[in-house]
Amino acid sequence: MNEQIARAAALLRAGELVAFPTETVYGLGADAANPQAVAKIFAAKGRPADHPLIVHIAGADKLDAWAREVPDAARALAAAFWPGPLTLILKRSALVPDAVTGGQDTVGLRVPNHPLALALLAEFGGGVAAPSANRFGRISPTTAAHVRAELGDAVPLVVDGGPCAVGIESTIVDLSRGAPVVLRPGAIGAADIARVLGASPVEGGPAGERPRVSGTLAAHYAPSSPLRLIDGAALEAAVREAQAQGSRVAVLARRPPPFVAGELLWRSLADDPADYARELYAALRRLDEARPELILVEAPPPEAAWSAVADRLQRAARGSGEDENP
Repeated sequence: MNEQIARAAALLRAGELVAFPTETVYGLGADAANPQAVAKIFAAKGRPADHPLIVHIAGADKLDAWAREVPDAARALAAAFWPGPLTLILKRSALVPDAVTGGQDTVGLRVPNHPLALALLAEFGGGVAAPSANRFGRISPTTAAHVRAELGDAVPLVVDGGPCAVGIESTIVDLSRGAPVVLRPGAIGAADIARVLGASPVEGGPAGERPRVSGTLAAHYAPSSPLRLIDGAALEAAVREAQAQGSRVAVLARRPPPFVAGELLWRSLADDPADYARELYAALRRLDEARPELILVEAPPPEAAWSAVADRLQRAARGSGEDENP
């Protein structure tokens, strides 16, 4: 067995925190059945106590231990997509403490698709509550180095599993109130879910009728520098205008820079939603490290395949204090 995994499992049993890789982002984990351990997650992140956590489990056979009601739709989605970037919201069992759920009657469950995460869950033997391993509201980490830069000595161990393969957080589907509702978009889209269930899920749903879940606050995933979303056709003009006002500008786009002017920091990502998502957080971190006065991001296309990326960028713009363009 991997020495890192053995040490990580021992730390979890002792009520300590461990950061570990998943296919989506790195998680900051604690024993989900130990409220005192879970409280350390909130302290390390500066996370509001009523903001629920996702519990990572070793396999779909653990569903009945953590959820008291598991509808057929949940079992079908688990069979189709686990291990993978899908979180199911279900009625919680008596095993789940209030500290994990923010006092709600529901719990988010998923099986991560990363060999080290699965090895850790198997060795630990229980559920691991884990949000992203970063300061609350900031850019999620997709490498071990990102975790160390964010949280430093607050985490006794960071299990290094290399860069995350998906790069953005899991799709969250609520099955606690009947018909499936997508509460957070991710790599598994509504069309993927519809193919399994035979019907399209509701996307969003009325705010007062859905449970609180991770990563759905209006402002989230934000760099320290102000970030603004700009339509591609207006991007060049926006860059020139900001520079004319004396601002040091950074740009994230799906194309090379059309010109070179002044201290322009420009990063180009692939014009493919999966490839773009994989590199998004790392690219935002690199731009933010340069401490620009403004980060301009070319808005993604208004297509279903880009919905998860658009969701993260819109929340990042609001979290940085800049509203995105319509």
